[in-house]
Amino acid sequence: MIRALIPLALAASIAACASSSAPTSDAIGAARPNVVVVFVDDLGAGELGCYGQRHIQTPHIDSIARDGVRFNSAYTGSPVCAPSRCVLLTGKHSGHAEVRANWENGGWGPEEPEGQWPLSAGEVTLAERLGDLGYRTAGYGKWGLGGPGTRGAPERQGFDHFYGYLCQRVAHNYYPTHLWNDGERAPIAGAEHFKAHQKLQEPLASVDEYYARFGGDGPQGGAARYAPQLIADDMIGWLDDAAQEDEPFFLYYASVIPHLALQVPREYVERYPAEWDAAPYLGQQSYLPHPSPRRAYAGMISFLDDQVGRILDTLEARGVAENTVVLFTSDNGATYVGGVDTEFFESHDERRGHKGQLFEGGVRVPFIASWPGHFPAGAVSDHVVSTVDVTATVLDLVGAPAATDPHVATDSVSFAAAARGELDAPARPYLYWEYRPAGAQAVRQGDWKLVRTGLKKGAPRLALYDLAADPAESEDLSTSQPDIVAALEALMDGSHEPSEGFPLPTVDGDAAEIMKRKTRP
Repeated sequence: MIRALIPLALAASIAACASSSAPTSDAIGAARPNVVVVFVDDLGAGELGCYGQRHIQTPHIDSIARDGVRFNSAYTGSPVCAPSRCVLLTGKHSGHAEVRANWENGGWGPEEPEGQWPLSAGEVTLAERLGDLGYRTAGYGKWGLGGPGTRGAPERQGFDHFYGYLCQRVAHNYYPTHLWNDGERAPIAGAEHFKAHQKLQEPLASVDEYYARFGGDGPQGGAARYAPQLIADDMIGWLDDAAQEDEPFFLYYASVIPHLALQVPREYVERYPAEWDAAPYLGQQSYLPHPSPRRAYAGMISFLDDQVGRILDTLEARGVAENTVVLFTSDNGATYVGGVDTEFFESHDERRGHKGQLFEGGVRVPFIASWPGHFPAGAVSDHVVSTVDVTATVLDLVGAPAATDPHVATDSVSFAAAARGELDAPARPYLYWEYRPAGAQAVRQGDWKLVRTGLKKGAPRLALYDLAADPAESEDLSTSQPDIVAALEALMDGSHEPSEGFPLPTVDGDAAEIMKRKTRP
């Protein structure tokens, strides 16, 4: 057995307040808890106050950690948007998931077809599972798993209500001409189409000119057209109604923020010091320009934090906070383009890589879980968790039977025991990732992580890292640890199931031919 060669996983270590007690599963009441999953876009592991961020203010998100458990060894299922969403909602890792990359259905023009590769009609999402248990379900924000009218649209994947962006490309502009409301195009009054990616030769004459051009200013500008505000307002209305009903609810808030472009109402930019920005961002690394890029990025995260605060306030006001599980995490690590200064914000701490890579900076994410009275308050856990585990964990917490799908049963591992503070919580056997556009695979077991790169060129290379001693993945130990490499490589090979839509170069055939292939769903 491979696992006999290597430690199974990191031992769970929970440091809770001395006064905290951790109820067992037997203490969970008969009433099924509500579930809120906040799944944000491109937020780095170090960009929250509770994870040591020094510049950006996130008091509301930090309060979830204060009232619950902050996981220090948390991962996403993929280093980019759409496959990460697929992994979280289906409970299948990226070697089994239907969506494994950001496949695009169209281009950037206003008349181009919207959407990404759709989930199949036979796929079962967490929303469907909870709906079958009598939960009201709603999704908000960015979908990315099927365009309008496709089998992957949210209304066909278990959501009673959805409001937001169906298409990830459209979501590159926070002042779009429309959103989608339950499968219907919802125009935004007064909004006009403009390119989501523009490069300026020189700065605009004034901040006013910038906001008039890219920030929705005008007679009906600002919050009236700011899509994240429109989405959040609808979400809070739905949540307020749902919290007053007898049946439990599932809210999936897939915030587009802080994914680029740098667009946020001026008041949020002005929360931060003007001296942060010595020069404007002109769009030279894609996306839209901004006169104050560091302040804008911090302001976007502050906007997100305020919306999380509205969720928490609504739960408290309606008296359901004590019976609501809140999970907060990100779809991948922070980006490296579009004016984002990850070095200034220490977005990845010392970890190597960024969004789009399988090194720690691309897949390590913040992860916070709260359930008052059931999870210890103010706890910090080194238990290894992943967004692929959300399905198994939620089903565990609501007292539902485990998923019978063999991939889900294998890939999604409940961390409920770790969240409750049980020191003997079962360790995760391993984690697996693959990402075709980067031509890479990775597996983590215990402190060991094996990364395979070079698949796009048909020249695979292996590198082995000891994450306990070398979290920056700076020293390749593959030569000195051949037995561990062999075991992890076998685990890696066994975790990949060929996909017609997303063949993995070299592994599934000729690398050059696979990279040229443009399969349609």
